[in-house]
Amino acid sequence: MRVILKKEVPHLGDPGEIVKVADGYGRNFLIPNGLAELASDGSVRLLEHQKRVADAIRRKELAGSKELAAKLENTAITLKREAGEDDRLFGAVTNRDIAEALAAEGIEVDRRSIHLDDHIRHIGLFTVPVRLHREVSAKVRVFVIRA
Repeated sequence: MRVILKKEVPHLGDPGEIVKVADGYGRNFLIPNGLAELASDGSVRLLEHQKRVADAIRRKELAGSKELAAKLENTAITLKREAGEDDRLFGAVTNRDIAEALAAEGIEVDRRSIHLDDHIRHIGLFTVPVRLHREVSAKVRVFVIRA
């Protein structure tokens, strides 16, 4: 019996795969538990169509991420913060502050995609990595100056 997996099944396959299983295993376990569906001609065609659509969406997202990465590489933001005599900030610059500064520049980036090892606590120039896609990341320059 051939089935299309709907969910990951250990030692069998991942979602979207067409696998051959014993008739009893498919009829009595996989299909009733919602882990798979029977691989008819129509369902196989539908699966192939869904894969093509998902691939097109993935390519479009990748292209958009590459375009945004090029924009971020050419962007520098300046944040004004109060600081003490030793250039140590009263507080810190976080990924949320950077995301808000980028939004003010007209670049929308999710704050969770901005990866700071630790909050910025000193005045200076920092290069902050931004992960836009699984395959695309960029670096934005952040100037922290005294207010």
